[in-house]
Amino acid sequence: MKKIEIGIVKDEAAQTSAEYVLILGGIIVIALVAIIVYKNYVSGVGSSLNGGSEMNSINGNLTQINKTLNKT
Repeated sequence: MKKIEIGIVKDEAAQTSAEYVLILGGIIVIALVAIIVYKNYVSGVGSSLNGGSEMNSINGNLTQINKTLNKT
């Protein structure tokens, strides 16, 4: 009788592991769908940051700070 109970416990552990794998797979699928849906939005944000006036201003300020610190 005890051999049967041990086998049932081992089977339940395997089932739990399989459920975790399925949950992880579902999360990955949801993440991939979100990336595909928002791909155009994200690529548009990247191009606006590269050519934006804010980035040029920050770059200029950092260059000025670098020159000031390198004088000493």
